[in-house]
Amino acid sequence: MLQAIGLTSTPRRNRPPAVDDLTFEARPGQVTALLGPAGSGKSTALRLMLGLEQGRGVTYFRGRPLHRVAHPMREVGVLLGDVPGHPARTVRGQLRMLCAAAGVPASRADDLLDAVGLEALADQRLGALSRGMDRRLGLAAALLGDPHTLVLDEPARGISPDEAAWLYGVLRTHAAAGGTVLYTTTDTKAAARTADHVVAIRSGRLVADQDAAAFARTRLRPRVAVRTPHAARLAAQLAREARAARRTVETVTERGNRLYVYGSDCAEVGETAFRHGILLHRLVEETGPAPEPSRTAPPGPGGTAHDPQARAALQTPPTGHTATPAGQASLRADHTTPAVGHAAPLTDHATPLADHPVRPTGDPAPPTTYVAPATIHAAPPSGHETPPPTTHAAPPSDHETPPPTTPADRQASTSRSPATEGTRGLHTATPRRRRRRVRRGPSRPLRYELRRLMGVPSTALALGGTVAGSALLAVLLGRSAGTPAPVAVAAWPELLPLPPAALGAGLIGALAFGDEYRYPALSTSLGAAPRRLGLLLAKLAVTAVTALLLAVVVAVVDLEVLRLVYGGALIPVPRNWAALCVSWSALVVGCAWAGLLAAGVFRAAAAGIAAVLAVPVLIAPAVEGALFGPAVRTVAGLPARVRELAWPRWPQEADRWLDGALRVLAQPVGAALALSLTALLCAFLLTGLRRDARW
Repeated sequence: MLQAIGLTSTPRRNRPPAVDDLTFEARPGQVTALLGPAGSGKSTALRLMLGLEQGRGVTYFRGRPLHRVAHPMREVGVLLGDVPGHPARTVRGQLRMLCAAAGVPASRADDLLDAVGLEALADQRLGALSRGMDRRLGLAAALLGDPHTLVLDEPARGISPDEAAWLYGVLRTHAAAGGTVLYTTTDTKAAARTADHVVAIRSGRLVADQDAAAFARTRLRPRVAVRTPHAARLAAQLAREARAARRTVETVTERGNRLYVYGSDCAEVGETAFRHGILLHRLVEETGPAPEPSRTAPPGPGGTAHDPQARAALQTPPTGHTATPAGQASLRADHTTPAVGHAAPLTDHATPLADHPVRPTGDPAPPTTYVAPATIHAAPPSGHETPPPTTHAAPPSDHETPPPTTPADRQASTSRSPATEGTRGLHTATPRRRRRRVRRGPSRPLRYELRRLMGVPSTALALGGTVAGSALLAVLLGRSAGTPAPVAVAAWPELLPLPPAALGAGLIGALAFGDEYRYPALSTSLGAAPRRLGLLLAKLAVTAVTALLLAVVVAVVDLEVLRLVYGGALIPVPRNWAALCVSWSALVVGCAWAGLLAAGVFRAAAAGIAAVLAVPVLIAPAVEGALFGPAVRTVAGLPARVRELAWPRWPQEADRWLDGALRVLAQPVGAALALSLTALLCAFLLTGLRRDARW
């Protein structure tokens, strides 16, 4: 069960809070719709519940707040808007990266791709996905941890009716298996048709909290939806004929060419339009929200209500009109096919759960079983062959027992409407959950960071470009006889503040945190955030290894290119090669870490690159002027003196490496880099680092 108690967002300047003392609950085994118009605070309420936004109130997921849940992705699956992923990453790569963050095997990604019908698009880039495929991928990401609760923010917005029917079918299946489902919507009819319970809010406050049947009975009325270029003229004719016949007919004009008629039917409206020569583009009988009493005038001259915002889903029908429950409205006439984006007529919980035919009214519904969320087989995208249906038996979870289904659920599972034809492939199975082992320990952030780093082509482009640019500069520098060999191998001319290897490493480090904030894949993972200590250590380790490999590859390639072009005799091996290797490695790794920490502090990759360039351009001259001069004492012989005092004793060969490190720090760039890393690390720790044993 999901319980939200006293949710209140932080007040905005000179404006009331978006959510004000909101309290409701979503029960297991039911689909709960959080209904409200645009700007009513639905999305803010979800973010408050998930701890993604500051505010007051508490939310319990099966009796525990989210921060006390050991494995949040196993408790809550989240879909907030579009899939937050790098557009150049593949669909399979995105899911496998999230599998590493969730601590589940990578094979789970392939299972879910097959479940949501994206196996044919597994190698497709995220930036090339359509809106419907993006929703399927988002749902697969929400189901990675096999969660008990699904929280979705307007999941059907912007997708086709078939895709929406498929998605609502998956939600119904998850609830039937004992899970809890909460989604937001602005569509009143969709809420009444697809949800078991409706929580309506307006301006951040609770307006109604009732089951779907009671909501439809008290908040919806049968009406005739008309689309015509002469909406005002037709409304006037309907009002005139209703006044002559002493009948009550109410009309609401919306968006200029849409007309909703209450108190009439398709036959009467169609005959009126025919008699007066009014062209109709759409004529259908449906169930929709009642008109606002304050904006609906009584029959008479000028009695037509022209309100472009007349979608009052939360108003009680006026006295004297019989409200029709959800699923009772019948389609009397539909002269044209409704355009995409318009809701289909309200049907009896049109949920795509089974391929059984609709039974006649009064016949007992046969017992129906449901498929677990991990074993859903959905219709693939258009143009691909439907995968063969399979079922998987899963052992029951240690704490999850699905409640018995209600008669309404059984009736919903056996009904089928034209809107659900796009959901073929969903098959029934025993409602048992699969217990999945969640990996713990330091390997989770390391595996995540490796998949994040290698899953986009920008990493290979940055590394390849760095090696090629360094080799070209090395050849140009080698032409001059006065260029020292180390300078030529490092490809570090005086015109550049840093060698290409250091700049490339800084770019890799800056992207490590910059992509986390630009494409926040972890923001909805709940168990992992960019400011976790474990994730920081993993990024430091992976970035350091990548920078070291880059330094070695650049040095080897530059040396071989110089030998190939100018001959090996011109490239002698210096005596202090050990100190040069330490200096070179420290410079490249330090620049990579500077870019990483700066991007983490300022939450932008550009800030990381700027911090790397600021080391030789701004900080090094200041350090050189403040710390270095003719009166400064030398630290020669320090490694030997430290070795005499240290315990345990290290071998004398280590003195050369320590002496090389000291020589690096003695350089202005080395001292400036060490100072920058210290300041950036302190800033990162002081700006909200969160400790978590899971990461």
